[in-house]
Parts: sequence; C-alpha cells; structure tokens
Amino acid sequence: MNFKSAISVLLLGSTITMSAATKISRIEPADWFAGMKNPQLQLMVYGKDIRAAEVSTDYPGARIDSVVRLDSPNYLLVYMNLKDAQPGRMNLKFSAKGFKQAISYNLKKRAMKGEDRQGFSNADVLYMLMPDRFANSGTDRSNIKDMHPYSINRKEPSLRHGGDIGGIRQHLDYFNQLGVTALWFTPVLENNSPDNGKQSTYHGYATTDYYRVDPRFGTNEEYSQLIEEAHKKGLKVVMDMIFNHCGFEHPWVKDMPSKDWFNNPEWLLPENQANNKKAKTIDGAAMVNDKYVQTSYKLTPVLDPYASQADLSETVDGWFVPTMPDLNQRNTHLMTYLIQNSKWWIETAGIDGIRMDTYPYADRKAMAKWMEELNKEYPNFNTVGETWVTEPAYTAAWQKDSKLSNMNSNLKTVMDFAFFDRLNQAKHEETDTWWNGFNRIYNSLCYDYLYNDPSHVMAFIENHDTDRFLADGQDTLALKQALAMLLTINRIPQLYYGTEVLMNGTKQVTDGNVRRDFPGGFPGDSDNAFTAEGRTKEQQQMFLWLSRLLHWRQGNKLITEGKQTQFIPKDGVYVIARTLEDKAVLTILNGTSHRKKMNTAHYAEIIKDATEATNILTGRKICLTKDITLQPRATMILEL
Repeated sequence: MNFKSAISVLLLGSTITMSAATKISRIEPADWFAGMKNPQLQLMVYGKDIRAAEVSTDYPGARIDSVVRLDSPNYLLVYMNLKDAQPGRMNLKFSAKGFKQAISYNLKKRAMKGEDRQGFSNADVLYMLMPDRFANSGTDRSNIKDMHPYSINRKEPSLRHGGDIGGIRQHLDYFNQLGVTALWFTPVLENNSPDNGKQSTYHGYATTDYYRVDPRFGTNEEYSQLIEEAHKKGLKVVMDMIFNHCGFEHPWVKDMPSKDWFNNPEWLLPENQANNKKAKTIDGAAMVNDKYVQTSYKLTPVLDPYASQADLSETVDGWFVPTMPDLNQRNTHLMTYLIQNSKWWIETAGIDGIRMDTYPYADRKAMAKWMEELNKEYPNFNTVGETWVTEPAYTAAWQKDSKLSNMNSNLKTVMDFAFFDRLNQAKHEETDTWWNGFNRIYNSLCYDYLYNDPSHVMAFIENHDTDRFLADGQDTLALKQALAMLLTINRIPQLYYGTEVLMNGTKQVTDGNVRRDFPGGFPGDSDNAFTAEGRTKEQQQMFLWLSRLLHWRQGNKLITEGKQTQFIPKDGVYVIARTLEDKAVLTILNGTSHRKKMNTAHYAEIIKDATEATNILTGRKICLTKDITLQPRATMILEL
C-alpha cells in the first residue's frame, strides 16, 4: 500500500487512514473512556467484507482479547482490554488480503469518577416532555439532508411538528419557575423512518442509530450543551432508552449481523418481505404472514410461575409492532453493544438517569446483567424501568433486591402503574366506606410492604401513553387532589408537560391528541403559556398553585425522608401524613362532592399537641382544636 496516496477522513470522531479499496464505513462506539471499572471495550466495525480482517494495536496498556466474525461479512467485533491504558490516541491496524488500514481511535479522559455521578431520587420531580411537541428554536427542520422522506405538519397529530433541542434550551428558566428539578425527554436518538401517510416516528421509539441524536432535534453536541446548561440551573436530565426493539430502517435490519440478532427474524428475509406493501391491516398494523410474530402485550407470563413457554415466548420474543424489529438480548454481543451504549451516553452527555422503555418485554436475565454493570460503574446513578402492570406485587418483583423474585433485576426504580390506574378510577367516584374513590389509593399504598424500597418507585397521574388526567375536560378540583397526593406520598413523582396549564386530550382517535404542542413553543403561536401574560386566568391559577407546591417540596426532608402514615378514608375524607422528628404534614382530601367535617381528634397521633397548622397551598392558618370544614373535593396540605 502506498501511504503517500492514502486519504484521511474523520469517521465518527476517529481519524481513519485508508486506501481507496477499503470499505470500512463506521465504527461504534466512535470513542471510549480510559479508567472504566470494566476494562472491556467492544468495537463494532461496519464495512464491506470487513469480517476477514485481522486487528492489532501497539498502544501501551491495551490489548486485543478476541475478534468475533459474525454471520454477515460486513461486520467485525473487536474485544479489547483497556485495564492499564491511559487517555490518548490509540492506533489500531486492520489488515486483510488486498488492504491495510490504520485507525487512530480516541481514548478519552473521564469527566468524573462513576461514583460521583448522582442520579435522580425522590427529592426530584421529573417533568416529562416530547421534544417534537414542546418547542422549536426557530430553526427550519423541514428538509434535513440524507433523511428518509418526512413532513413537518402541525395540523396532523401523528406527523412531526418541528420541536427541537434548541427550543427546550430556550425555556430552561420556565422549568425553574415551575419548580421541577429533572427533565425526562422521550427518545432523542435518530428515528430515520419515512412517513407512512399521516403516521411518523415523531415519538422517538424506533431507533435507527444508537449513537446519534436525530438531526431534526439537533446534534450530539447540542444535546450535551443542553444538559450542561440544565445542570447549571439545577436541573437533571433523564434519557429515554429502548433495548427491546429498534427501528425498521436501522442498518442491522437490511444486513443482519447474525441470524440471532433479532427475535423471530424470519419475517425480515427478502422472500417474506416481498408482500409487505400488499399486507392486510389490523388495527393499523401490517400483519404480513405467519412468519410475523407480534407480542401479546401481556406481561404476566414473565413472572408467572405457571406460565407456558408459548405465552412467555409470545410476550418477550414477539415484535411490539411490525415497524420495530425485536432485538434478541440473549445474543451476548448485542447486549454488550447496548450496555456500552448506555455507558457512552452517561460519559459523553452527562445524563443523570435512564428511563428504560418496555422493560419486561426484553430478556429478563440480559436486562439484569445490564443493570448489574451500570450499578457497578455508577453506584449512585438511577434507572427507572417501564413495568406496565397495574398490580403492586408485579411491579415490586421487578425492583432491585426484591424478595418476591427468584432473580434479582438490579433495577433500582420501577413505575407505579397501580397508583395511576387506581387514581384514574377514583377521580370519577364518590369515596365510600369500602372500595370506591380514594379507598382505591389506600388499598394500593397499603401494599408498599411488597417493595424493597418504596422511595424508589416512580408515580404519575398520566404520561404520553395514556389519556391526559383532565381527559377532554378541565376538572381542576380532581387535578389538584391528584397532584397533592403525587407530590407528598413516598414516591418519585413524574409530571407530564402542559398539565400545569391545563392541557387535556384523550387517545380515542390517536395518541397525538395527548401529545399536543405546548402553547407558545412554536413560531406564530397565538397563545404563549410560557409567560404569565400569555396564560388564561384559569391556566395562571393552576400554574401558580402547582408552582407553590413544587417549590415547597424542593429540599423538604419531611417529604423525602419522613415516615408515611395513611388513614382509612373516613366519611369520604382521605388523609396521608408524613412525619420527621417534630415536624408533620397532612395531605387532606375530600373524596366526595359534598361538604364534610373532618374530626381532628381522629388524627391525634399526628397532630399531637399542635393547635394550629398552615395550609401551604394558600398560606392560611387552620385551627386544629376543632373540626375542619372541607368543601366538596377540597384539597389541603397542612404543615404542623
């Protein structure tokens, strides 16, 4: 090879010197970090016929442990040991018949030790938003080069609307004004799928590049800059990840690295894809032929001691939808790739937590291994898994160190779908003496003994996959009761964007109706809910009420560390208390549409000798030596 005639290109952060005949197109990850507790680095090399290449390095402290040649000739996996390697440019040499290639690979210095990375906790309030629907920075995102055909059309609920990272950055002060402390964005990674009529992957859950922010949102650098600026304002950022499936346009789909890279991969074979465009449609999903296997969406078989293998396989190996190929986490090379990817984003962008989508749909052992790896590298980090079953016993079994499971998930935080489910039933009911109304919440929280750590359970009243709490109405009395509970019980609370300004909607027609644009987030919006002047009277009242509660909660050890006591709803009134040392707070909810008298003597174990309390929602003093009159659906939070 004549190196004088060689050309140099920048490939994903690594400088590559190659001959004209070389076909390497990509290396993942693009760079890595010295000093990781797990010294192993997997390099996934993409390139025509690269499988035959040999690899060597003379970098001090680094060695190549193994080279894995997959089924496809266009991939090569290189496993390196970097135990004694220091930061610098690591020289890797690839050679095969007909070509030689030298790669200068960047081994970076870590910004901090893994132990120093602090995840979100019950001291935080997460604010969930969809980047496409929150705000646009003023940048035209309608024609990004090399992306599959797509439209930006705000009149269509399931097409892209043009929100971006820059738009979120412009409103960081808004989150401080509201009083939330952490931001959870739905996935920001590339979803390079073409629009299908009036449908698109604006939601972000069909990843086509695990190392690239979708250019319609911005760049990797803009994402990192957003997180840096958020940190300066005291805001954490949680990254949404998906290990269960990827997008149909991911390079792995057209050229499978190995025959077991996906679950039920037969449908991806050319002969089975030939009739794809002619497929019949059932509920909007193309059901091509008997080679396609869709999940049942029933998660119980994963933990059911009596589950049939047929049911279990359908749950975890079936595809979520035909456009999202199901990844096989039992393939150790794939799982190593995914584990590394999560570490790379922590190190590169400085994220403060991970929310893992469709957690039980992925292989249970593999996901436990992922969490074990992450917990060792980042012991103070936090990950929450989406475990969508509405029974506390099921959810609790997924939590780290649970005594209910024969396998430790190592997952620190789980999502409380039971609370969401019971609350959305209770809001339509009168609280009676047994089962209805807030009895449903009482009868759910009383099973907190099932959790190894209730303070690592994330509660919510709505999210992007559910009807908004207000549905198509504006029942602020019910909303205030829900938020008062959410923000005072022993949970990590999560809010959904726009609730503070009374955004509503249902999924009856399309998911897009619960994912509408935030008012004022886009150029030309007639209303601007980011400012007090732009809100309606009702919006402003709700914003101020919630902001007051959120700011009171910040740094309040009574809420984050206090003992929780709940009282069986009495005459329609539900009371939850938090106590710490000589301090106490009572969340009082009238679960009926009638005026009620609350007999304070019943709550003497919390009130003790106190004669007066402050309603933190109004600032008014409340006498505790006599009955308290509660208006219909009233909410009080009394600090003693």
